[in-house]
Amino acid sequence: VQLQASGGGLVESGRSLRLSCAASDFSFDDWAIAWFRQAPGKEREGVSLIRNTGTTDYADSVNGRFTISRDVAKNTVYLQMNNLRPEDTAVYYCALDWGPPPYAMESWEFDYWGQGTQVTVSS
Repeated sequence: VQLQASGGGLVESGRSLRLSCAASDFSFDDWAIAWFRQAPGKEREGVSLIRNTGTTDYADSVNGRFTISRDVAKNTVYLQMNNLRPEDTAVYYCALDWGPPPYAMESWEFDYWGQGTQVTVSS
């Protein structure tokens, strides 16, 4: 399995970005894909997660601003990020957990990781 994250960039506070995570060689019945982020000097944190069932989780810090979705035909998961804030600045990673459910945004549970995409929000 390979995960390719893309869509990061430099935006002003209040603007939007959409991240994409394309998965290749993907054929699992039960899975979850999550977005994590890591800012300089900080620990990696879970941002959002989507399960094969379509259910989703969000960190409190992004709930109501970010939306995770999937396109099954394209094997791609998206993270729509609206009303971005400077504190959202980080490298964003997508990751796949193909173990049995339940799923949670705990980084040690995830088996495959994308390469990361930088999101920078200026004030």
